[in-house]
Amino acid sequence: MLKVGLTGGIGAGKSEVSRLLVEQGAVLIDADRIAREVVAPGTPGLAAVVEAFGTEVLAADGSLDRPKLGSIVFADPDKLAVLNGIVHPLVGARSRELESATAEDAVVVHDVPLLAENGLAPLYDVVVVVDASPETQLDRLVRLRGMTEQDARARMAAQATREKRLEIADIVIDNDVPLEELQARVREVWADLVGRAQASR
Repeated sequence: MLKVGLTGGIGAGKSEVSRLLVEQGAVLIDADRIAREVVAPGTPGLAAVVEAFGTEVLAADGSLDRPKLGSIVFADPDKLAVLNGIVHPLVGARSRELESATAEDAVVVHDVPLLAENGLAPLYDVVVVVDASPETQLDRLVRLRGMTEQDARARMAAQATREKRLEIADIVIDNDVPLEELQARVREVWADLVGRAQASR
């Protein structure tokens, strides 16, 4: 099994790359999706978040009000650290569970937004960074996700710098390009990953 850590700044297009890798045959373990699962209604994770941040982070239906929580933690590094201290161990445990259920010869892509921030590169055989310029990131967040420019800049500032992400990369996928070029680059990267998986057997 080849363990791949896939990361990139918010708005860099990491989700699109992970989708393309799955099309090629990768097994995807999505940290963001697991992060939502571990704080679903009725979970110990949600109970711990409410204990830390109060009931105002709950929506009317009892689920986590993610935008509300986001507005609290992204403005305050200490509160973000508290949230990460609750969620990250739960995500890690669930990711390991999913990984252990995959085939021996699989290329397992862990989609981890905060891989650089949390010093997780050593956990993976290969780290793939999806890279885009800050201007591209900002444009996508405002135009495609409907964020205000202020919110988008705050989210970007809360993440590792572009330089810090590139420092840990074994493979870089440039996503300041048209979709056809991105698709071609992902096919190249997939061939590289399959080669590495076979060599490590």
